[in-house]
Amino acid sequence: MQNVLQYLDRPGVSFCSRTTYEDNAITNAVEIYEHPSGAVHFMASNNDCGVRDFDMEKFQLSKHFCFPWPVNHTSLSPDSKLLAIVGDNPEGLLVDSQTGKTITQLCGHLDYSFASAWHPDGRIFATGNQDKTCRVWDVRNLSKSVAVLKGNLGAIRSIRFTSDGQFMAMAEPADFVHVFDAKRGFEKEQEIDFFGEISGVSFSPDTESLFIGVWDRTYGSLLQYNRHRNYSYLDCL
Repeated sequence: MQNVLQYLDRPGVSFCSRTTYEDNAITNAVEIYEHPSGAVHFMASNNDCGVRDFDMEKFQLSKHFCFPWPVNHTSLSPDSKLLAIVGDNPEGLLVDSQTGKTITQLCGHLDYSFASAWHPDGRIFATGNQDKTCRVWDVRNLSKSVAVLKGNLGAIRSIRFTSDGQFMAMAEPADFVHVFDAKRGFEKEQEIDFFGEISGVSFSPDTESLFIGVWDRTYGSLLQYNRHRNYSYLDCL
């Protein structure tokens, strides 16, 4: 697989290189983040069992960690110290982001995992699995998950928290996106039901909108749902 960097405000490709030369080297996920040094980095999760960290300003590989199974998703904690690693193994991993050393295994899922995300407080994170569940974990006690959230039909393929930490969205491969009240212990849920294959979900930085990508050949679109408020002074803005 190749990495291609292109600036939206400049013509042409700025940088292009191969992630790996292995035949089955599919890049399953990419996460862009700001390194503690201030530089912009991205982390690639790969089918060759590797997680690679690249400096996007210097176009250099800064870290390369290897694991026993293909990695489907990696997410970095808000303080940049921990990595949640999930892939073709029922047990996920919590890893030191500097050394790649495994801190603990995450036991509870029954199948392969495809998604992960951190709560802004840095204590809570979530993993999405082919067993149709999303498990919520607390780094203060990783002996078991603190919540198990169930989907309807398929694997949990995408997870996102709002920037204020109040809500969490999880998406199935098609038709269903679930929004949970994370602030109240994930007990309240709103289910969004539509028709189409889901490419991913994302909240706007101000938490006011939820975007759902639909990649179905017939119904391909970007859906936007706005946050409903009961405060009249906000409704008039």
